[in-house]
Parts: sequence; structure tokens; C-alpha cells
Amino acid sequence: MEAGAAAETEPLLPPRSWRAARGAAGAAEDLHINQAVVFIEDAIQYRSINHRVDSKSLWLYRWYYSRICQWILSLTITIILALAFVETPSSLTVTSDVRYRLPAWDPLCGLTESIELLCFLVFMIDVSVKSYLIGWEEFWKNKWLMAYIVTLIISLTDWVVSLSFFCTETVRVRRILRPFFLLQNSSMMKKTLKSINSTLPEMASVVLLLAVHLSLFTMFAMLLFARTKDGQQDKEWVGYFRNLPDSLTSLLVLLTTANNPDVMIPAYSKNRAYSIFFILFTVLGNLFLMNLLTAIIYNQFRGYLLKSVQSSLFRRRLGIRAAFEVLSSLKETPANSEQSCVSAGAVLQVLQKVEMDSRCKQAIMMSLKICSCDQLSAAQFQRLFEELDKDAIKQHPPSPEYRSHFMRKMQFAFGHPYFGYLGNVVALANIVSICVVLVLDADKQPSERDDFFLGTINCFFIIYYLMEMLLKILAMGLKRYLSYPSNRFDGLLTTILLVLEIATFAEYGFPHPGWRPEFVGLLSLWDMVRLANMLIVFRFLRIIPNMKFMSLVVTTLLDLVKNLRAFAGILVVVFYAFAITGIMLFKGAVVPMGNVSVVNTTYNNGTLQCGTYEQLEYWPNNFDDFAAALVTLWDVMVVNNWQVFLEAFSRYTSPWAKIYFVAWWLISSVIWVNLFVALLLENFIHKWDRRCHRESLSDIEYQRTVELMFRDVLEEPTEEELMEKLQQHPHLHLYFSLSITFYYNLPKQHELVWNYHHQCLSNAVLPSTQG
Repeated sequence: MEAGAAAETEPLLPPRSWRAARGAAGAAEDLHINQAVVFIEDAIQYRSINHRVDSKSLWLYRWYYSRICQWILSLTITIILALAFVETPSSLTVTSDVRYRLPAWDPLCGLTESIELLCFLVFMIDVSVKSYLIGWEEFWKNKWLMAYIVTLIISLTDWVVSLSFFCTETVRVRRILRPFFLLQNSSMMKKTLKSINSTLPEMASVVLLLAVHLSLFTMFAMLLFARTKDGQQDKEWVGYFRNLPDSLTSLLVLLTTANNPDVMIPAYSKNRAYSIFFILFTVLGNLFLMNLLTAIIYNQFRGYLLKSVQSSLFRRRLGIRAAFEVLSSLKETPANSEQSCVSAGAVLQVLQKVEMDSRCKQAIMMSLKICSCDQLSAAQFQRLFEELDKDAIKQHPPSPEYRSHFMRKMQFAFGHPYFGYLGNVVALANIVSICVVLVLDADKQPSERDDFFLGTINCFFIIYYLMEMLLKILAMGLKRYLSYPSNRFDGLLTTILLVLEIATFAEYGFPHPGWRPEFVGLLSLWDMVRLANMLIVFRFLRIIPNMKFMSLVVTTLLDLVKNLRAFAGILVVVFYAFAITGIMLFKGAVVPMGNVSVVNTTYNNGTLQCGTYEQLEYWPNNFDDFAAALVTLWDVMVVNNWQVFLEAFSRYTSPWAKIYFVAWWLISSVIWVNLFVALLLENFIHKWDRRCHRESLSDIEYQRTVELMFRDVLEEPTEEELMEKLQQHPHLHLYFSLSITFYYNLPKQHELVWNYHHQCLSNAVLPSTQG
């Protein structure tokens, strides 16, 4: 009886295990909110969601991808790459010309090595955090992380060896490995590299065909230009086809047209029929096979790049769906619902914590309010975040509303497009007048020039530009005027021109006959006048937006700057590795002519042969320091006169040096340049198609993001694909929804049953923290 009375006196007090369960439920709710936040951020950045999802790991994960940490990592990569400019051999000299270069600064042993060690420590922390976050089981499957650790081990070992030899060793392996740190930190660069790697088999077939073409014509050339008894008639054999390596090199260079028509002239001057051989070789090799290689690279690489972008879209959809799944466990699904739902309140909680663009966040919140749904299905939740795929074009502020009839007339006149066209005509007239003055004064001595006319026209046009800017501000309002990039460009140039003109008048007075500002005072403001003329020429670029086709070309180029970040990064990696290798192979190889060791009989007792490295004075192009090596590699990549480098470095070092330059030509000029052409074509065709089939846009216009350049041809992942991928998540168990639903529906009086399910939740529902 007492027991029953006691039970009736405290009917509302749950047992301690119940209160503990309530606390566990609150912790689980916070965990799911944080998981959804991280998954949404992964979707925004196209990151993989296969990482630990317990509370501590989520905190570490967000800390690792915070701006400050990523900024520190990017700065560390920049510093370790920039060390090549200051460490031995240092590039801190005025010139790289071996004839005039002064001794470079030689840092003390341990100075750059200390900075290098600090960078290695940052990389060690980076790889440790990455390895922990993905779990040890996933770590052994990740080839990039394994390569990261191996690179660090080799670099640290080489660093220890360097200090053991007191920094006197000539070969430093870790310098070649430095670009890997840049490569592994960019997911887009990894994807691009993977696409290039997948394209290589198709490219190899054409390269093999080129090799066969080159070999056959080389054999034919050696037979055609064989040595004869008449030495006067053997100029072709002596100059280009003396032996197999020289013949191969001559035709390889001709394949790039760098030595055309020089390689043909000796034989052509003997008999005009010889030109057929060289023309046929060039047509088959350069016009057919090289362009066929470009077409194959474009076709294959576009497919692989499209596949890469498709995987990025899948990552975004997967991250959003993962956020939906963890949020769907926060609240009981309605009894009459056959599918999981997410409460609008939970979505708002997530949006408040997510780090994303403020415009996207406001648009998503606005869409959520317009929807006015308490529960969101998976499809509604996914559509809610489609805002991430759009990049809104900024809306311009409204023009001011004037009450005065006269002011409204002024606003209409100076805000009309025809007023802008008038400004373009004036800018064109300014360019023509400047060109006329420059042509008339081109042959005059400085003492004979009269700058009165040039100063007068500068003053007139600058006053017009100032009035035009003020009238546009009056018609459009300051905020609307500044909202247009072209107006900001015009306004900035007009301000600079005005400041320069005022400074010129203050120093030299107003223009008058016989006005020569360069001869007055210590300050030569004549250079400032010329700068003003250059800026006026730049101002003529304002006509580009008014010419549709030119605008299309310019926007394509601007988009390429965005799209080519991954390509540029890979090119930096290749440039860096080849430059360091070139320093190891050819440092100090080129010496000035004053040294007796370079005297060669081919110079005819000191007379330099035309077209050689020495006669062309290519002395600054060498591999004596990192900066000089980069410029030399660039000159070879352009392939103009690259045979000069082949001949010179093979003569100064070894004939095997040609392999280095040919390998660089294949990678940079053949592969990378063709990939660049492929991306340029794809970007231009994409924009051209959109221009020809432009759909009507709403009040807020949208343009596609850079990552989704191929958005129109991408396929949305299916429900089955997303769920199958989520089921494979190594740290997230998707069967918790049913468990938690049952968890909240338990009768309160069944304490034993509740404790059992609470234990199950603790062991199975919460994300796994084991590797």
C-alpha cells in the first residue's frame, strides 16, 4: 500500500535513467545539427564527406578548413616554393647575363634550411590531421596521402643530409619534390592531372605516329643528303644531316617550323626539287599530325573533364543528401508520411551555423519562408540548395528620382545609351589625334619638338572626360554609377588623368607655343604626359561591352583566368621541377667567350657562326639560377629558335642534353599548350551556344559558376546512387532513423525497455569513432 502511495505521489518525476536519456538525446540532437552543418559546407566546397563525424572530429574538421588554417597552409606552400629564388644559387642579381652578372648573395648555411624545416612541420601537422579525419582504414586507401608522407620522409632525410655536408652538396632531391605540396593541396589540380593521365593513351598513339613519321623522313634525308666528293655541294650534309642525331634534331625542329626555311636553303639553292621533301615533311607532320593531336586531345580531354565536373556535382548532391539524412532523425516523422522529412526549424538552425556566401544564405532562407512548409521532403531539401549552383549577377541600384522637369530631362539625356556612344566617339578621336602627333614627332630631335599641340588636346579631352563622368553621376546617381565596372574603370582613369594634368600645369604652366615640359625643373613630367596618353588609350577599351562579338571574346578570356587555375598550377609544378632539374644538369655550363675553354674551331678563329648561341647573344638564357632557368624554359616552350638551345647546351655539356629539351618541348608545347587550346575552345563554344540560345531571364539574372561550366549537359544523380554511396560511408550509420523513431515512441513506464534501447543507441546509432 505504501509502495502504491509512493508511486502516486510522484507520477511526473521520471527516473534518473530517463533524465540521463533526455540529456543523451539533447547531445545527439546537437551532434546531428553539427553533422548537417559540416555536410552542407562539404557540398559547398565539393569536398568528400567520407570523414569522421563525431563531435571532436567535427570541431577539428571545421578548424582545419577554416580560413586562417587554409591561409597558413597556402602561405607555407608559397614560401617553400619561393625559397628557390633566394637559396643557393640565388637569383638576387640585376641580370642573369653570364658576362655581366655580379656574384649572387649566398645565404648562410642553415638560414633557408630553418625556414624549410618550419614548412615541413606545417606539412607534418597537415598530413596528420588529414589522416586522422578520414580514419586509418581510409588512409591506407588514399594514394595521395601515402605519397604525401613519402615525400615528407624523403625531404626530411635530404634536409638532414644537407646539414651534414654543411650545405655544400650540389644535388638536393627535396627541391624537385616541392611542387608536390602545391599539387596535393588542390582537389581541382588532382582532377585535372587525373584527366590528363587518362588522356595520355590517346595522345601516345599520335605521338608514336609522329615518331614513325620523323624516323622515316630522317632515314630518307640521310640518303638524300649523303656526303659526296664535292665539298662545295655538301652544305646541307655538313649543317644539318651529318649523322643520325643531327638529322633527327634538324627534322624535329622543322616539325615546329622553328628552323624553316634555314634547314632547306642549302639544298634548295642547289636544286629547287629538294623543296618537295621539306614541304611534304612539314605538311604531313605539322599541318596534319600535330593538328590531329590537338583534335584528339580536345575530344578526349573534354570527356574526362566533363566526367570530373560530373563527380563534383555528385559530391555536392551527396553532401546535401547526407545533411538531410542526419537532420531527418531529429524529429519524429508524421504517422501518415511514408518518407523521411526535415523540419524547417532544423534547417534554419543549420543555415545559421553554415559558413557560406551571404547572398546564397539569404536566398535559401527566403525560399524556405516562401515555401512555408513545416516539413521538407528530400526533394524539397535538395531543391532548396540549388541556389549554390547559381552566381547572381549584381542588381544595380535605382536611379535618383528628380522632381524638377529640367532635371528629369537632363537625366534622360545623359543617362541614354547614345550619350555613352558619344563618349566612345570622343575616345576614338582622342586616340587618332595622339597617333597623329606621335607620327609627326617620331623623327624629330627632343630639342625640336613642340608639345603645345599634344598638351592642348590632352587638356581638352580630359576636361570632356571629367564632364562626362559628372553628368553620368548626375543622371544615374553615385551608387548606380559605381555599380557598373565600366564606369568604375572610366572614373578611375579620369581621376588619374586629372591628377597628372594638374601636376603638369602646376610644374610647367599651361601649354603654349614652344612648350617643352621635359626641359624644365628636376621632375620630368613629360613621362607623366606620356603616361596620360597611355591611360587615354586604355580608356578606349570602354567600347568592348558595346561590341557583342568582342565582348564575347573578352569574357571568354576573363573566364579562362578563372578556369585555368588548375592548369596554371600544374604548369607551375612542371616548370618548377624542370627548372630545378636544369640547374642540377647545366649550372655553370655556359661561360663567357673570354674563357679559352669555349674557343671552338667552328668559329673560324674567333669569328662567330651566324645563328649560334654566342652570335645571337643568348647569354642571359642559362640555368645558373632559378629565375634564369624559368625564363629559359619559357623561351624553349615558345619554340622560336629553340634549336639554338639544343645546339648550345649539347655543345657545352653533352649531346645527351637534347633529351632534356625535347622532353620539355613535348610536355610544355605539345601536351600542355594543346590542353590549353582544348579548354579555350570548350569555353568559347559553351559561351557561343549560350549567346545563340539565350533564354529569357528573370529580374535577377544568373550565370553558371566556374565549376559547373558544363552544367547544361550534366546528369543529376539518382536517389539510388546517393543512398548507395551514403550506405558506404565509413563513419556514418544510416539505420539510426528507425531506431530514434522507436526511441521517442517508447512508453515512459517501460524503464527497462528504455534503458535497453538507450544502450543500443549509444553503441549503434551514434557515429563510429573507430578508424
